[in-house]
Amino acid sequence: MRIALIHALRHSPPPIEDAFRRVWPEPTLVNLLDDSLSADLARDGEITPAMTERFLRLGRYARDTGADGILFTCSAFGPCIDAVKQDLPGVPVLKPNEAMIEEARAQGSRIGLMATFAPTLASMPAEFPPDVTLLPTLIEGALAALDRGDGPEHDRLAAEAATSLHDCDVVALAQFSLARAADAVAAACAKPVLTTPDSAVRKLRALLA
Repeated sequence: MRIALIHALRHSPPPIEDAFRRVWPEPTLVNLLDDSLSADLARDGEITPAMTERFLRLGRYARDTGADGILFTCSAFGPCIDAVKQDLPGVPVLKPNEAMIEEARAQGSRIGLMATFAPTLASMPAEFPPDVTLLPTLIEGALAALDRGDGPEHDRLAAEAATSLHDCDVVALAQFSLARAADAVAAACAKPVLTTPDSAVRKLRALLA
């Protein structure tokens, strides 16, 4: 079994690899990283046709490596990933968030949605069912802390932001890079916390194992 993991942030491979080790260690993992995607989205402020074409090329390349499934790990590119799903109907293609969204909805209708990358909070709410109430929370400064190698500061800022989320049923961490802060967030808000890596691996295993 081969799973292709496609990343737009250089912080994404470690948490998803850790989730596979813990939840489903058998598959061979292939990491494809283009961190210019997130930089270009932040610069342009919107998803462009050229960006969608880049995703299509990445998806086709992953298929051509022999991947049995493809998981995208950056939350801000939902429409691009939808295009890949349509382009590769014979290969299971997962958005980074879809499994976590399903698990979050099963736990309640008031969902705290935390992110460190602002475009994620612009694109991701549309992926939730209409009967949920989202409490979006941008963790200011956390991604910059991670970029400079300060993981503890990233986690501290995430926990600090989570103190505003007591009035929800469950907290969803919208980015793979945020998974490292799950315990700190749970301690700060006293709510169940879901991470995209663990939810995604569980769904892929159900689809393919």
